[in-house]
Amino acid sequence: MRPTTVLAQGLGRRFGTFTAVDGISFEIGAGEIWGFLGPNGSGKSTTIRMLCGILAPTSGSAHILGYDVARDPESVKLRIGYMSQGSSLWRDLTVEEHLRFYAGLFGLHGPALRAAVDEWIDRIGLGGCRRQLAGSLPGGFRKRLALACTLLHRPPVLFLDEPTSGVDPVSRREFWDLIVGLAEDGTTVMVTTHYLDEAEHCDRLAFILHGRIIARGSPDALKHAAEAGITVEIIARDNVALLDALDGQPYVRSSSLYGSSLHVTVEDARDVDRLQRFLAASGVRVPPLVPITPSLEDVFSGLVRASSEAPAPT
Repeated sequence: MRPTTVLAQGLGRRFGTFTAVDGISFEIGAGEIWGFLGPNGSGKSTTIRMLCGILAPTSGSAHILGYDVARDPESVKLRIGYMSQGSSLWRDLTVEEHLRFYAGLFGLHGPALRAAVDEWIDRIGLGGCRRQLAGSLPGGFRKRLALACTLLHRPPVLFLDEPTSGVDPVSRREFWDLIVGLAEDGTTVMVTTHYLDEAEHCDRLAFILHGRIIARGSPDALKHAAEAGITVEIIARDNVALLDALDGQPYVRSSSLYGSSLHVTVEDARDVDRLQRFLAASGVRVPPLVPITPSLEDVFSGLVRASSEAPAPT
């Protein structure tokens, strides 16, 4: 069993009367890639800022490598890497100048500084643009530079907040190759992402909605959990029109286009029968519906709707 590097217990944060994070608890093991998924405003970034010692919790506690983030935030900051959604890069500094600046902030000097800069330029694949201004780099290379700046001091824990937003699919794949490599070397990674296909790279996931964790587990376990409902695939002539019709059915948890087909998630086997009858009544001829393994997008969409329709806790 992996030793715990990140531990949150009843962690919460309020802004006036608004509760951004509502008493969440979780732990992350050493060398684990832990995905934190949720829509905008669900509490992902607020949670990460608390774990990094940037934002004080209003309830509960969190420990990073045994250090209390509220009582000893400076010790936490020395031992983590944090890449925010809007990482601070200066357009008129070169790649090398950025890395030398951040290395100095982390207390590196002389030969140690030069060695760290050279190592990460090579590892992150920035050797061909060492003296290029950051403002002229493609989006994927700017993300690489931002990541290299967080890794110069070899932090054992890395927090990445939407690290691949705004980059092309090839750069996203290359970026995830880097993340997986870091985890294989022992770095603990907590990552938020809007791209649910990326979440397949994570060892474990947690879905957060309205500041509360609504599901957690490995990608495979989440897909096969009873709470995920039953997903079926439908291939019809007019998928878009059928999608609109399905959205009005109370027993349909979620429905979405998936390539040339539709993925529809319902609660249980009885709802599969109701769906089959609805399709027949609508003139949509399809073979008998059978369950398929859902995508993480199917699971998340279904959980969000089920949680939104559940009675509010008292």
